[in-house]
Amino acid sequence: MTVDELNQVLAQASCLYTEEHVDNVLDQMAKQITASMAQLNPLVLCVMNGALVVTGKLIPRLKFPLQLDYLHATRYREELTGTDLQWKVYPATPMQGRHVLLIDDILDEGETLAQISQYCEDQRAASVRTAVLVDKQHDRRSDLLPVADFTGLYSDDRYLFGSGMDYKGYWRNAPGIYAI
Repeated sequence: MTVDELNQVLAQASCLYTEEHVDNVLDQMAKQITASMAQLNPLVLCVMNGALVVTGKLIPRLKFPLQLDYLHATRYREELTGTDLQWKVYPATPMQGRHVLLIDDILDEGETLAQISQYCEDQRAASVRTAVLVDKQHDRRSDLLPVADFTGLYSDDRYLFGSGMDYKGYWRNAPGIYAI
């Protein structure tokens, strides 16, 4: 895609949530996570690439000690629909006995987070909790992970980008959350 085509995508998209609104929601999520996990010495895992922006904005708001690592598992591979889960990078930090917080950008069908959660449990994590910026509302949700433990926003069943979510690999950096 050309830069002009990508700029046209943003220009034609609907802004569902402004950058300011997203920041306020991240403040609220941080309060909830702090109340639940501050005393647990958590291992926070950023699900790449989507959660890079969310994690980068969320963890400075968490006013307690935590350890940060990342993993890269994807079903989308810069496409508009998901397929099988492909692991690109496993977390380096041992999880045995740790309380793990998985941060992702969006809970859509839930397959990715469900499989990652299962992986953490298989690594003998003491507990696994999930935090997502957006929960997309529809009836295609996996029974394995019907809701996240911490959710910032809810959206209709539209294709979203911005605040970490991408449009064909682009616009993760778009301020706010947009829908096409």
